[in-house]
Amino acid sequence: MGVCLTLLLLLPLLFSCASVARYKGVGRIRRYTVTDARLPQAFDGATVAFLSDTHYPSKFTSKRLQNVARALGDLRPDLLLLGGDYVTDLSAADELFEALGGYKAPLGNYAVLGNHDYRNARALGEVMARNGITLLHNEADTLRVGADTVFICGVGSYDEKSTVSICSRHVADGYTVLLVHSPDYSQDFAVKDVALQFSGHTHGGQVTLLGMYIPVKKSKYGRRFLSGLNFTDLNVPVVTSNGLGTSRRKVRFCAPSDIVLVTLKRGTKQVVD
Repeated sequence: MGVCLTLLLLLPLLFSCASVARYKGVGRIRRYTVTDARLPQAFDGATVAFLSDTHYPSKFTSKRLQNVARALGDLRPDLLLLGGDYVTDLSAADELFEALGGYKAPLGNYAVLGNHDYRNARALGEVMARNGITLLHNEADTLRVGADTVFICGVGSYDEKSTVSICSRHVADGYTVLLVHSPDYSQDFAVKDVALQFSGHTHGGQVTLLGMYIPVKKSKYGRRFLSGLNFTDLNVPVVTSNGLGTSRRKVRFCAPSDIVLVTLKRGTKQVVD
């Protein structure tokens, strides 16, 4: 009886470690809905796919890359965002971005650089451009549907503050999405009025003990922004992906790789589920 009770209590933790997506190499498709009164009517119901930290190839092999491309084709997001740390060797960049850029999101494909990307920043930007992906390096762009607009701001490196001022020029005008490699960014710099932040970097810990003991967090806030959807002190929703590849060692345990899919909804108040 004691063993059975222990197993029963462990089931939620074991499930949290499981890879349950139907695309090999993608542990999970994590889905959220974010409702916000600032969202323009024309963007109501739009979907955003976010993936990060491919570290291609690492454990994220060529076959798994093709499964991600297939997943994007099936999910058909309106906007595709890439969160940085792309390749372990620059020679892999063409194959990676050809596959990811093969899906042309109606609202665009956007990317930022991660901490592992800066030594090859120019070359990566050129490969992205050839494959229809816009690299945002401390800059903003405007998404348009009819007369309605949504702003997207991009920053790659954690300690570059200029994007805060770039975004601040737009938040007064409406709905702004922040794409930044580190999830700590909005909390550290007290970013406010951004509707939604997308980040990677943490790998969800990559290796954890049933999600309870996490040796490497890659965030000064510990578990707070480690994975999933969380909030800063100023109530900015931060979506952190576990990433698709692996850093340093080719192993994952209790931190399933993922693609995040967020549905944007217009409503009278902010609701996240």
